[in-house]
Amino acid sequence: MSRLTGWWSRRGSAAKVELYTRWSFHFFTVIEIGSIALVPLSEPGDGLNGLPVDLSLGLVLALFVCAHAVLTAVVSSRALDWALDRRDRPVRLATALVVLTAGGALTVIALRATGVLEEPAVGTAVVTGIVVFSMGGLVLCVRRPRRMLYAVPATGLATGGAMAAMGLHPAEGLGSAIGILLGGYGLAAACGFSGWLMKIVWELERSRDLKARLAVAEERLRFGRDLHDVMGRNLSVIALKSELAVQLARRERPEAVDQMIEVQRIARESQREVRDVVRGYREADLRVELEGARGVLGAAGIDCAIASPFGPTGTDLPDEVQSALGWVVRETTTNVLRHGDARRCAISVREEEDGVLLTVENDGVGQPADGGARGGAGLDSALGSGLGSGLGSGGGSGLAGLRERLAAVGGTLEAGPGGDGTFRVAARVPVPRTPGMPSGSRAGAGR
Repeated sequence: MSRLTGWWSRRGSAAKVELYTRWSFHFFTVIEIGSIALVPLSEPGDGLNGLPVDLSLGLVLALFVCAHAVLTAVVSSRALDWALDRRDRPVRLATALVVLTAGGALTVIALRATGVLEEPAVGTAVVTGIVVFSMGGLVLCVRRPRRMLYAVPATGLATGGAMAAMGLHPAEGLGSAIGILLGGYGLAAACGFSGWLMKIVWELERSRDLKARLAVAEERLRFGRDLHDVMGRNLSVIALKSELAVQLARRERPEAVDQMIEVQRIARESQREVRDVVRGYREADLRVELEGARGVLGAAGIDCAIASPFGPTGTDLPDEVQSALGWVVRETTTNVLRHGDARRCAISVREEEDGVLLTVENDGVGQPADGGARGGAGLDSALGSGLGSGLGSGGGSGLAGLRERLAAVGGTLEAGPGGDGTFRVAARVPVPRTPGMPSGSRAGAGR
C-alpha cells in the first residue's frame, strides 16, 4: 500500500498543492474535449458524394477542438512553471494559442455564414467553448491578471460583432457574447486564483526553509558569541600568567611553578566551560563573576574596587538578570585586560527605582603599555609587562553580544569615554518589584 500511496504521501504541502493544481488544469482538457469536441459529432446530416457532410465536418471540428485543448494544457503547464520561476514566460505558446483560437473561431463563423455548417448550436458551442477555455490558459501568462477584466468583455464583444458582420442572426452573436462573458470570467477567475494560490504556497514553503536556515545561523552566531565570551578572559589570563611564568623562570624564581599550576587550572576550567557552551547550559553568576574580576584584575596589577549590595546576605536578583549582568562583568573584565593600560578599575552595582545599574570604569584608555610602568614591583611589575607585550590591542566583538543579552531581559548597554582618560560601561536592567515586598527586595529572590 505504501508503494501505491507514496507518490503522494512523500510530497510536501507545497508539492501537493502544485500537483493538485496541475491535474486540475489537465482535467480542464478532458472537460473541453468531452463537452465541445463531441457536439459536432452528435449532429448527423444529409449525405454528399456518399459521405455525410455534417459527420465529416464534425470530425474535423472535433479534431480541431482536441488540438486546441492540448495546446491550452501545454500553455497552462508552462505558465505555472513560469509563475514558480522555473522557466521563461511562454510567450510564443501563448501567441500560438491566441492565433489558433481566433483563427478557429473565425473559420467556424465563416462556415455558419456560408451555410456549410447548418446547425447554429454547433457553431455557437465550438466558438464559445474554445474562447472560454483559452481565457483560462492565458490568464496564467499575464503579469497582471487584472487585465483579464477588460480582455474577457472585449473578446465577447469582438466575437459577437464578427458574427453580426458576417450576417448571422443577432441572437446567435448575442448568445456567444454572453457565453464568453460568463464562462470567460468564471474560468479566468478560477484559473488565476489557482495559480496565485500555488505561488503563495511555494513562497510560504521557501519562507519556512529560510526561517529554518536563519535559526541555524542565529544559533551558530550565539555559539560563537558565547565561545568568545567564555574563552576571551580565560585566554587573556593564560597569556598573562604564561608570560609571567617565563619571566620568573628566567630569574630562577620558584613562583614560576605556581603560575604554571594556575595556568593548568584555568585551562581545565576553560575546557569545562566550553563543554557547557556546547551543551547550551552556560550561565553566568553575578557574585562569582565579581569575585573572579577582582582576582583576575588584581593579578594583572590593576587595582579593582567593587561596590555591590548583592552579597551573600544581601538582596538577590532574578536568575536571568544575574546571568546577563554576570556576562557584562566577564566581558568588560576581558576588555580591561586586553585593551589599554589600566591601573584602576571600579565596578559598581546598585539598585535604582525601577531596576539595577551596573557600571564598570577603568583608566588608561589608549595608553600603550610601558613594560613595568604600572607601579609596584615583583609579580605586579612582571604581570604589567606581560599584559603589554603578550596581548596587544586587538579588537573584540563582546559589546555587541552584551547588548543582545541585555535586550533579552529588557536591558540596555552604554559604552564610551567617561572623561579624564577613562572608559565607562553602564548596563541597566529593569527588575520589577513583587507586590507586598519591601523596597529593598526584588522578584526572583532565593537564589
